[in-house]
Amino acid sequence: MGEIGQNMMALEFDDDIIVIDAGLLFPEEDMPGVDLGIPDITYLVENREKVRAILITHGHEDHIGALPFVLPELDVPVYASRLAHGLISVKLRERGLIRSARLNVVEPHAPFRLGCFRIEFFRVCHSIPDAMGIAVTTPIGTVIHTGDFKIDHTPADGRAMDLAAIARLAGEGALLLCSDSTYAEVKGYTESEQVVGESLDRVIADAPGRVMVATFASLISRMQQVIDAAVRHDRKVTVVGRSMSNNVKMATNMGYLKAPPDTIVTLNEARRLPHDRVIIMATGSQGEPTSALVRIANGNHRDIEVEPGDTVIISASPIPGNEKVVSKTIDNLFRQGANVIYSRIATVHVHGHASQEELKTMLSIVNPRFFVPIHGERRHLVAHAALARSMGIPDEHTFVLEDGDVLALTPEEGVVIGNVPAGHVFVDGRTFWDGDSSVFAERRRLAREGVVVVAATLSASTSEVLADPEIASFGFVELNESLELFEKTSKKALTSLEEMGPSALTLDKTRARVRDSISKFLHAETGRRPTVLTVIEYI
Repeated sequence: MGEIGQNMMALEFDDDIIVIDAGLLFPEEDMPGVDLGIPDITYLVENREKVRAILITHGHEDHIGALPFVLPELDVPVYASRLAHGLISVKLRERGLIRSARLNVVEPHAPFRLGCFRIEFFRVCHSIPDAMGIAVTTPIGTVIHTGDFKIDHTPADGRAMDLAAIARLAGEGALLLCSDSTYAEVKGYTESEQVVGESLDRVIADAPGRVMVATFASLISRMQQVIDAAVRHDRKVTVVGRSMSNNVKMATNMGYLKAPPDTIVTLNEARRLPHDRVIIMATGSQGEPTSALVRIANGNHRDIEVEPGDTVIISASPIPGNEKVVSKTIDNLFRQGANVIYSRIATVHVHGHASQEELKTMLSIVNPRFFVPIHGERRHLVAHAALARSMGIPDEHTFVLEDGDVLALTPEEGVVIGNVPAGHVFVDGRTFWDGDSSVFAERRRLAREGVVVVAATLSASTSEVLADPEIASFGFVELNESLELFEKTSKKALTSLEEMGPSALTLDKTRARVRDSISKFLHAETGRRPTVLTVIEYI
């Protein structure tokens, strides 16, 4: 709720809990050093004996990316479509968790029970094959969870959304609809994936040299469109980027990617071909610093350099918060001499989410008694709630929730009765930080103001300063500006230490006094407040 990413919802009745999705959050610019964010599962861990399973709607990172962190804590079965199962398996295998995982493949319209819940998956259209919505029949009515969806009558994989099944599952009207809100502000209908295939085909046909296509590593249907265009225009496809390579191999083995023999080649084989016969598929559509495309754009990829005549297609739109880094990547590609095609200037990407008319269709088919907009920033949730009201759902039956809110439903009424811990947990290497951790504020300050280190040596017997304090800085001033300033800073530190004299101050208090003195001095001299570290040694 209120963000794009980190999707995870729990449904609870008596002694049974089921969880829908377990996604990650991509870090934003104000999260220095963070690899990713995952949901706070404190409530689920505290009630682990009630948790029956995790149900996955589809294989995108914001719906499956937290599983490697969640499953060791909960040890519950996971139910997912065949492609999502394959993507999850790749992810868990990379982390050495595949043997202990209890993964189950589900097919649409093959109901099963988990505790008091009857579960039935149904097919929806999205920007990845095998996307599903979920109908959960509870003792007091049916809950319809759409997952991410749009109503696409010409999807890339040829499998249209099963609207008749949704109508059947909702019956005369569902108890609750939880529906994708990402494009609730956008009027009309979302364009079909077929439009992207046609646009990609035109760009590849007209490209004079190599073509590089950057997209999400899990966007299998887009990869198929690129392969189809390659076959039509007598090109070979090579894949760079570990996650994309693993997913291509998995999707090919499972039959989700279809390519004639020898269409997909290694990078070494591609190097031996004329440039006008090569397509490179790469990660990096979101400007991720370590991704293949960003390293190519920065000129520091070990195997690939941009050359005149190269065409780069960025077949994705920036996730909110990534706009600046994506723009920087595009600028750098232009600087390297590439012709860059991206969604603002060509239809090389369409969204996988329903616009207003499709959302109205879903509301009309499901005809829910209660409505909760999900998957979106606050403005998207509010816009979707307004659509629901326009479709006749009363205000008191529409709930715009925050992460952690507990909505209690009976057949007659719904009320928010409290909240549970559900904030962000940030993954930093092997360390987990709470969203309120002071570490991030400290890192932002270090990045903004730099650090100054004051080192002094004192006599253990007399507390006399044995040498002028040494000063060093990082990210504070240029080297040619530092000499005079650091001489003054050293003298100020010496004065502070001498004024304390052979007092009975503890080492911590001595450090604190020197730190405060130098902080005030540097602010007076420069107008800035770097982090000051004091190193005092007694000999």
